[in-house]
Amino acid sequence: MCLAIPGKIVSIAGDDPFTRTARVSFEGVIKEVSLAYLPDARVDEYVVVHAGFALSRVDEAEAREVFEYLAAIAPEEGEGPEEPR
Repeated sequence: MCLAIPGKIVSIAGDDPFTRTARVSFEGVIKEVSLAYLPDARVDEYVVVHAGFALSRVDEAEAREVFEYLAAIAPEEGEGPEEPR
């Protein structure tokens, strides 16, 4: 299963709409993503990213809500996945 998650654009590189990229922060983890699907995206906007591509914009409140959901379902640090019964 794949998951698209929101991140905040911290910088943008390139002028060509098809090769433009952004450095996106996912709660402090920075990844380079393509802006080919959102060529007019701007720094400080939140975008939903899947497979290295920014697919859509979300507002900050919605991004925070997703982070809260993910934190609620993720195991605590140091815990592994549950063993099958």
